Amino acid sequence: MGVPILRLGDVLVTGLLNELDDRAAIAFTEELTARISAEGARGVLIDISRLEIIDSFVARTLMELTTVSRLLGARVIVAGMRPPVAITLVELGIELVGVETALNPEQGLAALGWRQAQEPLGGSRRGAAR
Repeated sequence: MGVPILRLGDVLVTGLLNELDDRAAIAFTEELTARISAEGARGVLIDISRLEIIDSFVARTLMELTTVSRLLGARVIVAGMRPPVAITLVELGIELVGVETALNPEQGLAALGWRQAQEPLGGSRRGAAR
């Protein structure tokens, strides 16, 4: 089963739900880069908030994916890294060179130009006369 990739305008949104093995990482990279090219995506958000560990393999995959995406014209933001994951990466000396990060998916989408709706969809407006 592949990793779901959603399109929101010209941004692709995806997330890693568990660790990637070699085959899954290659398939994910190929599918995501093909979608970037085919759909003309200008941005990609990768949510990693479900990952409890990131090893050197996953870190390298994220760096390579970011580089390939940039060459295709898309900005990649990795969002939702847990504090223990960040601490472990630093302790192991693993740097995510060239990888932009955001505290959470909302901040990542905002960095890619998305704005949260100010009013509920189809709901009543606050303070409106009745």
